[in-house]
Amino acid sequence: MFRTPSRRRLRKALNTWALTLALALPAASVGAAEPRVQLPQGAVVGQARDGVAVFRGIPFAAPPVGPLRWRPPQPARPWPHELKADAFGPGCPQPRRPGGVAPGGVERFAPPTTDEDCLTLNVWSRGKPGERLPVMVWIHGGAFRVGGSSLPYFDGEAFARQGVVVVTFNYRLGRLGFFAHPLIVKEAAGEPIGNYGLMDQIAALRWVKANIAEFGGDPGNVTAFGESAGGSSLLFLLTSPAAKGLFQKATVESGGAWQPAAPLAEKERSDEAAVAASGKAAANTADLRAMSVADILAMPMGGIGQFGPFADGAIVRESPRAALTAGRAMDVPLIIGTNSDEATPLMRAFGADPQAVLRQLGPRGAEIYRGDGASPQVTAHHAYTDAAFTAPARWVAARTAGGAPTWLYQFSYVPERKREPDVGASHGAEIPFVFASWDDIPGANAFLTAKDRAMEGLMNRCWASFAKTGTPQCGATAWPRYDAASDALMAFGDESKVLHGFRKPMLDWQER
Repeated sequence: MFRTPSRRRLRKALNTWALTLALALPAASVGAAEPRVQLPQGAVVGQARDGVAVFRGIPFAAPPVGPLRWRPPQPARPWPHELKADAFGPGCPQPRRPGGVAPGGVERFAPPTTDEDCLTLNVWSRGKPGERLPVMVWIHGGAFRVGGSSLPYFDGEAFARQGVVVVTFNYRLGRLGFFAHPLIVKEAAGEPIGNYGLMDQIAALRWVKANIAEFGGDPGNVTAFGESAGGSSLLFLLTSPAAKGLFQKATVESGGAWQPAAPLAEKERSDEAAVAASGKAAANTADLRAMSVADILAMPMGGIGQFGPFADGAIVRESPRAALTAGRAMDVPLIIGTNSDEATPLMRAFGADPQAVLRQLGPRGAEIYRGDGASPQVTAHHAYTDAAFTAPARWVAARTAGGAPTWLYQFSYVPERKREPDVGASHGAEIPFVFASWDDIPGANAFLTAKDRAMEGLMNRCWASFAKTGTPQCGATAWPRYDAASDALMAFGDESKVLHGFRKPMLDWQER
């Protein structure tokens, strides 16, 4: 059956002849047919795709293997020959994801390969050295356990076409990324310890500051953005002295904010118990570093606080909630928001029982949530979403609105042909709209409609305009900055509009 090609595939077909001729020409810049950039470690050669230079798999730190496992990231090593940056690097080690669906109902993706040598990044740009285009740096999600920068949702081409340089990267996950066994802590001798995944994120941001000008980017105009664990990471980075000055704006998508930061002593006990439970004897750090990746992945993980960021005393000194309450967060322009049905995938993934969620509301909470007029199952999903995401996002907006401007949003749009009764926009559903990356997701063109495409364009413009100007100027309706008195947010849905007092009784109750 004949299938109408997508817009991006059509552009690629039309450019094939021109690119074939151009590849025979010498190139020495980002804008060339075979883009080439000189970095301190050596030359990097990318690929030209419809006028956008793409560089994949650039090392931003030394491989964290052998004696560098459970150490802060070290500088990338020089490469003796030109680095062909034409393929994504492997994702960091992680358990295989269970089956299921991802944003928009398409098949779930995981990094096709994983390896402990995984600290690489990717750049999309249509700029030239010295052009000083705004930069967006993406931090992927995955509960600090899974994910990677090579997922097709994170293709930066659409942003690059709007004049934004995009960077995505990998960071260490699970107990390879967040580990504080007492033997490792004792060995550290003054080095930052434990939060190696956050240290990797900081190292990637430092790489951007040092090198992005060679790709046409402005190191003084960097927007860090991330979803789920990526959004949570940003809240930790916004409250970490180690990240100060590395980005000038931030966008937090479904990042929570009320997550704790376990004290170092608690993390030490947890990790020591996990090693013991694995049956592996560890008399010294050499024994720990001799463990196979499979053995480490097989360790019991426990709750999310046992394998994500914790209070190490240097990179993380306190929880984001404590820092924001005390006014100790970076004062930068901020977009923060959530999706309408974060609960559907997460309650299933974490084994949350709807009846248990409803019982936690208590008599007063149950009375307030009856105002939803929904079934008990749907009410449980609303309460879970509010508690974990919607209420914390509004709480953050209220505490940052007194300084640099903050904008609050709620995303409820679902592709027209993927809609189900009582199911809204799930966790991560905004990502292919933000990146305008639906063309990179196999099978998506079979169900996308013109209305879906319009939402894709709107979200991508909003995020790009924020990166360019510090204000999300993107639609017919002006998106007002947040203040607690008006309690206004932008609701991205079938009819995108400004709402005041969104779910106020429920969110007030959750905050109390």
